[in-house]
Amino acid sequence: MQFASVLHAEWLKIRTVRSLPGTLLALFAATTAFSAIAGVSNTSDPEFDPLFMALSGVAPGQIAAISFGAMAVSAEYHNGALRLSLAAVPRRGRWFAAKVTAIAVPTLAVSLLTALAALLVARAGLGPAASGLTPAEQIRGVVGCGLYLTLMALFAAGLATLLRSGVATLSVLIPFVLVVSFVIGDAAGTVVDFLPDRAGQVVLHETYDGTLGPWSGLAVTALWTAAALVAGAWSLRRRDA
Repeated sequence: MQFASVLHAEWLKIRTVRSLPGTLLALFAATTAFSAIAGVSNTSDPEFDPLFMALSGVAPGQIAAISFGAMAVSAEYHNGALRLSLAAVPRRGRWFAAKVTAIAVPTLAVSLLTALAALLVARAGLGPAASGLTPAEQIRGVVGCGLYLTLMALFAAGLATLLRSGVATLSVLIPFVLVVSFVIGDAAGTVVDFLPDRAGQVVLHETYDGTLGPWSGLAVTALWTAAALVAGAWSLRRRDA
């Protein structure tokens, strides 16, 4: 099968697995709602960052992105679906590339729309407090947010392929981004700057004083994602379906 045909088949799978479109809807709803709440919160903090405040809904929203990537892959390990997929597409690398693309494209589209909506609703709540944001900073925040959420979804997809389980993937990643990175990570020194979520979220800040900048932080997240996808592809090639 040609790559376009394989990609079309994988896109149909994502559309027809009922929970997957719902997860993308949850990504939009959670991110936008929490950003709206943050927009009307107290802004008296001297370290107040209006861009990060406006996009702070990414913290809960990324859980939906991670879930989407993990579940899109783990569905293949139910009821022998992967064996059928590989029977139709014996070239496992081509199938995996199509699966990753079918995850990345809708995630990026929804994430960019989500970031724009979150920024707009939060800015409405922040009022004059957000007036100092330049157009370039806002564009960087929206684009960076979209890329970050897409990378996290692909990171989860790669890990789910390696572990062959969506539950195991979510059991590792969700506690990591909610607990390890933000609660324990602050005591770990500069090493925390290179964790996939902390590095990628630098792009959401108006100002940044750490080791990484906005795009170098996203590059670190991209390296984590690439490593997970390579590990997943290796596992797919080496293990029986």
